[in-house]
Amino acid sequence: MILSYTKTLLVCLALVTSASVSQAAESKGGKLLMTGAGSTFINPLFSKWFSEYNKKFPNVEINYQSIGSGGGIKQLQKKTIDFGATDVPMTEKELTDAGAPVLHFPVAIGAVVLSYNLPELKGELNLDAATIAAIVKGKIKSWDDAALKALNPTLALPKRPLVFVYRSDSSGTTGVFTEYLGKSDATFAKEVGVGKAIKWPTGLGGKGNEGVTANLKNTVGSIGYVELTYALNEKLRMAAIKNPAGKFVVAELGSVTEAAAQSLKSIPEDFKVSLTNAPGAKSYPISSFAYLLAYEKTAKPAGEELVRLMNWALVDGQKMAPALGYAPLPAALVKKMQPALAKMAN
Repeated sequence: MILSYTKTLLVCLALVTSASVSQAAESKGGKLLMTGAGSTFINPLFSKWFSEYNKKFPNVEINYQSIGSGGGIKQLQKKTIDFGATDVPMTEKELTDAGAPVLHFPVAIGAVVLSYNLPELKGELNLDAATIAAIVKGKIKSWDDAALKALNPTLALPKRPLVFVYRSDSSGTTGVFTEYLGKSDATFAKEVGVGKAIKWPTGLGGKGNEGVTANLKNTVGSIGYVELTYALNEKLRMAAIKNPAGKFVVAELGSVTEAAAQSLKSIPEDFKVSLTNAPGAKSYPISSFAYLLAYEKTAKPAGEELVRLMNWALVDGQKMAPALGYAPLPAALVKKMQPALAKMAN
């Protein structure tokens, strides 16, 4: 199925070669230098992909800047890069500001997790949206708060100050996290906000998933949101999150894939869709696609190379996703995307 999807995507991506939009790619000494920027969420997978791609095609070097989805979108709009990456689809305003059609291509599925640094806690922490929202709003200040005790009656929660750790930059991870809370808490959007850049009521900021992860590791009593791969790589503890079916689910490949599978009916032709709070007892509620962004018309040689890159990524690259904490695109999603991609290619 992935191979079939690749052939269709090859046709769709061929659109990017037909006219000049981005002039970021350079040819030096017979080597093509391409640049991308954006999501820190997808950076571990992109790092692996682009390294392996360079080994297969030594004449192509891809420089990806892990600066956050918001920063990547801005650079794409300025046409200083060949492609961007985001964890939440571009807004209508962002698309308008781009000045020309921008295509969204799902490349993998990931998750945002609530990680915490509480060495004395024995057992798995359970959280729900209302309690997470209260932490973000600064209403829960200690680990022995009654709301946390109610969700974790068998755990000996310590009387220790609780420190919320957040993203200080414009971030797709923040967009996914706040979207989830906005869906779950009617007052959250008004009191805190939903989007890639938030003015947080309380807590400690860190730049990128890397910065949040470092703050979590260095601050006992902290809790914050990071992409699953970062939590796995740094061996951070992760809470089980209550999903709409009332089940506490831990983020892992199965529960993230299930969230995508359960959301397939709502996927529009442009593939811009939310996976947060997906139905299903086994779905992890803070899941997300990662998207590669490219102008529908991108200058040669970048456009042609994007075709070859995506062709490789959706065959060989997908096989690398699970080992890095990402779920590959499911066959059902691939099947649903094919007619839309073929239509877009006409």
